[in-house]
Amino acid sequence: MSKILIVDDVPTNIKVLVQALKNPDYEIMAATNGQEALTIANSERPDLILLDIMMPEMDGYEVCAQLKKNKATEQIPVIFVTVKDEDADEARGLDLGAVDYITKPICAPIVKARVRNHLELKRQRDLLEKLSSVDGLTGIPNRRRFDEFMDLEWRRTSRTKSPLSIIMMDIDYFKRFNDHYGHALGDDCLRQVAHTLSNFIKRTTDLVARYGGEEFICVLPLADLKDAVAIANRIRSNVLALEIPHACSSVSEFVTMSLGVATTIPTLDITQGNIIDAADKALYEAKAAGRNQVKGYYVNDIVTNQTKLNST
Repeated sequence: MSKILIVDDVPTNIKVLVQALKNPDYEIMAATNGQEALTIANSERPDLILLDIMMPEMDGYEVCAQLKKNKATEQIPVIFVTVKDEDADEARGLDLGAVDYITKPICAPIVKARVRNHLELKRQRDLLEKLSSVDGLTGIPNRRRFDEFMDLEWRRTSRTKSPLSIIMMDIDYFKRFNDHYGHALGDDCLRQVAHTLSNFIKRTTDLVARYGGEEFICVLPLADLKDAVAIANRIRSNVLALEIPHACSSVSEFVTMSLGVATTIPTLDITQGNIIDAADKALYEAKAAGRNQVKGYYVNDIVTNQTKLNST
């Protein structure tokens, strides 16, 4: 169902548009002022906004400008619906980022057609955006999506002073697996592991992604080191329970994973690079210790110790 937000300070105008757009496939919301429109747009993320220009306190131009400044709402298409019919008015609206301009009094068939067309364009754009963030082989988020998600969660946990954990995971002796069983079965192994990971990591606040090759990564906002290590151990057990034969592994007769965990509460002295490096270091130590196990670090301790070393 498509969400449409109608913004107009005159309730009668809203009713006219609601009647024109009456459709079981549309969920229609309304706002009677600019600030209310911004609040709804930020929380509900409508698929399309029909926006009046002439409103008190904050006019439609300002509302559109604010929408386009906000990363959360900048991609929402805006159609101006207004009595202002001068070419300069239309040009100004389009320059601000609106996708269309409809003058009042409205013609219902034209409004229906333009709304339908712009919703279809948004669906196609959303699909392309989703595909660009998904790994083609495994069907889970890719490195690009991880980078975007990590950046958002890093900034959020920096503001709230909350813990953030990541788990870096690597299939043990995967090159040997590929060499022995062939790339077709190697790809199937990657898909099975990815499916297991995505089924296990179910909280909407978390993300699991393919980091590259046989390496996967998981972001766990609000999870401390103890919780993240426990999750990593359950992931390790679940992958082993798949019982994918691995005749060339010196660890087990089945496919196993080594996992490195890193946790931090972001501060000015710690970067995203620090937590990724710490998870990679923990993963290396898990491999060096015999593989099929979990190692973890609290990043703040590593940075503090490094600072002490550099100051001596």
